[in-house]
Amino acid sequence: MDDKQIILDFLDSKSKMKSKFYFKDFCDLFPDKGPREVKKVLTALVKEEVLEFWSSGSTTMYGRKGAGKQSAAEGENE
Repeated sequence: MDDKQIILDFLDSKSKMKSKFYFKDFCDLFPDKGPREVKKVLTALVKEEVLEFWSSGSTTMYGRKGAGKQSAAEGENE
């Protein structure tokens, strides 16, 4: 199984509980890889518009594009 599929399977398995995950959560999936290698896989998925970044201002999280509350909440506090 390739690295992208491992990430997508992880997100799918957790989708009923959470929609956004910390970078560290993805590093835990690849104990044999360094953070830079994991970041490259996540960045590729973001560029392919499969994943998206979410930022609270102090931390950045990753999730499937369009999943969770972020999509609807983006423009609510204008």
